[in-house]
Amino acid sequence: MSDTLILGIESSCDETAAAVVKNGREILSNEISSQIDIHTLYGGVVPEIASRKHIERIDRVIEAALQKTGVTLRDLDAIAVTYGPGLVGALLVGVAEAKAISFGSGIPLIGVHHIEGHICANYLADSELTPPFGCLVVSGGHTHLVSVKDYGEYEVLGRTQDDAAGEAFDKVARAIGLGYPGGPKIDQAAKEGDPSAIAFPRGRVDGSEYDFSFSGLKSAVLNYLNHAEMKGEEISVPDVAASFQEAVVDVLVTHAMHAAEEYRFTKFALAGGVAANSALRNRMEKACAKRGLTFYCPPPILCTDNAAMIAAAGYYEFLQGRFADASLNAVPNLPLGSR
Repeated sequence: MSDTLILGIESSCDETAAAVVKNGREILSNEISSQIDIHTLYGGVVPEIASRKHIERIDRVIEAALQKTGVTLRDLDAIAVTYGPGLVGALLVGVAEAKAISFGSGIPLIGVHHIEGHICANYLADSELTPPFGCLVVSGGHTHLVSVKDYGEYEVLGRTQDDAAGEAFDKVARAIGLGYPGGPKIDQAAKEGDPSAIAFPRGRVDGSEYDFSFSGLKSAVLNYLNHAEMKGEEISVPDVAASFQEAVVDVLVTHAMHAAEEYRFTKFALAGGVAANSALRNRMEKACAKRGLTFYCPPPILCTDNAAMIAAAGYYEFLQGRFADASLNAVPNLPLGSR
């Protein structure tokens, strides 16, 4: 059987990315053009600026991904592109580019769900991983607890009902003066702090044991900062960062392990941008080891948005013969599991 080469394109937020992946498991190239420096000036991602930068960069990023591998369009078996969820303007840039290349070259087009891409990043990190397994997807815009039943077949067990974990990291980081991006800055500051210094609440959702809520935690941190300021008390940024991070990680790990026990998973994976957080990775690894679960987590470069994960997800869509046509469009609130 000949090798299958997929070109992946990702532009759902503020990374313009393209990659070539072989047989859904081997990364031949993975080019990422980040806009972090630009959006740091504004304290967060500005959608209109993100869209404009994608337009400026996407051709060059795709060319670089192909040139690095010596692959031409004629060698590709399909083009996989993120079509949701994400920022609608940013998504449209990637979708339009993929459709244009597909139309001009005759290469089959595949639409990929962004969260599915994050899950599939684990296949790139460990070639032995196969479904079924449980997966906790934690990123700036999404917090999902998922049962991966098979390739391309998912059951969402729980999701955030308000702020995603990554969103809470960004907002708290801004409040304590660390700036953007919040995730890595809180992770670093927390290493110098005491995670038990401040008793922040652990959010729960009534009637739904696997759903998440981080809005109350975010408000609790802001209230703590306001009260301390009004009383003239000194605020320890490392202690606030560590205590906040501990509250988030505690909820994420508790929910994940509860699901692992109820659904009798033998394997559990972590995915998404917040999966790069050192405290979350360590706690998940220890929790899985304690229960005899095999733990999987991609390296940090595959946790943040990238196109290799989109190409990997596209490979399994390719095997199922699930292709898109010229009607493919950006869907900013695309639910996981939709076709």
